[in-house]
Amino acid sequence: MQQVPVSLWTLVAGIVVTAISIWIGQNHTLMPVQASLQAPLVDGFFNVMFTIAIALFLVVEGTIVMFLIQFRRRRGDDTDGVRVEGNVPLEIFWTAIPTVIVLGLGIYSVDVFNRMGGFEPAGHPHSAAHVAHIPGSAIAATLSDTSEATTAPAIAPTIGIGASPQTLNKPADLVVDVKGIQYAWIFNYPDSGITSGELHIPVGADVQLNLSAQDVIHSFWVPNFRLKQDALPGIPTELRFVATKPGTYPVVCAELCGGYHGSMRTQVIVHTPEEYDSWRTENQIAQQQNLNQVVAVNPADLSTSEFLAPHTHEMGISAATLESLVIGH
Repeated sequence: MQQVPVSLWTLVAGIVVTAISIWIGQNHTLMPVQASLQAPLVDGFFNVMFTIAIALFLVVEGTIVMFLIQFRRRRGDDTDGVRVEGNVPLEIFWTAIPTVIVLGLGIYSVDVFNRMGGFEPAGHPHSAAHVAHIPGSAIAATLSDTSEATTAPAIAPTIGIGASPQTLNKPADLVVDVKGIQYAWIFNYPDSGITSGELHIPVGADVQLNLSAQDVIHSFWVPNFRLKQDALPGIPTELRFVATKPGTYPVVCAELCGGYHGSMRTQVIVHTPEEYDSWRTENQIAQQQNLNQVVAVNPADLSTSEFLAPHTHEMGISAATLESLVIGH
C-alpha cells in the first residue's frame, strides 16, 4: 500500500484547521449584543484575533497529541531517541509567521482605532462646568450656569475616542458632562440643565461625553458599546459614539477605585427620539428647581455626602442611607 506523502497530510490538516478556526471565530457568542456604531469595528478585530488564536491552539495542541501517539515509547524499546541537531528553515518559519501576525494585527488595530475616532481628540471646547471639575481650573462654574457655559466654552486638550473621520470637524448632536466620584457617576446635560445618575441618550444621535474624575482614576465602560475610557483627575477625557439599538445597558467602572468599586454601576438608557424628548421635558423643570439650590462652590471642597446629596433621588437612595455609607467608608 502506497503511503500518503507528508506534504499532502499537512495540506489537508491546514485546510481543516483553517475551516474550523474561521467558523468558530465568526460564530462564537462571547460578546454582548452590539448597541453602537463602533461595536462592529471592535468585534471585527476581536473575531480576527479569536480566529488566529483558535488556529494556533489547534496546531499546537494537535501536534502535541500526534507526537504523544506516534512517538510514544514502545514496550521493550530501551534505545535512545533520534539525535536532532536543529532545523534552520523550521526556525525561520515559526519566527516569521508570528512576526507577520503581530504586524498585521498592529496595523489593523490602528485602522480600527482611527475609524472609531481615537486619533481625533487633541483640543476641544468643553463646558465651563466640566472644566470646573478639574483641580486648578480658573473657572468657578455651578451646575446652574451650564446653559451659559455652553456659549463660552473653555478649550482644553483631551484624549480618548473623538469624532470619526466621517464626523470630523462636526459638532456632536448631544454633549454630556460625566463626572466619576467614589462611588457613582453623575451626568450633567449643559443644554438643558438636567443632572442625572443615569445616562439617557437618543438612538442614532452623535453623543460626546466629557469625562472627569473628582478623586481617583475611574473608567467608564459600556460593554454593549465596546467603549471604555478612563476618567482622570485633572485631565479631561472624551468618548464620542452613536448608539444604534434602543434599550438599557450597564455602565461599569472598570478601574479599581476603592473599597466599594464593585458597586460603582449605573446604566445608559437609549431612547427613541420621541422618548428622549419626553424624558427631557419631564425632567427639565424639576431638575432646574433643584439646580437653583446648588451653592456655587468648588466640588473639591465638599465632602462625599454633601456632593452627592442633590443626586440621591436619581441614584435611588435616601439621604440617610448615603450618610451611613459615607460614615462607614
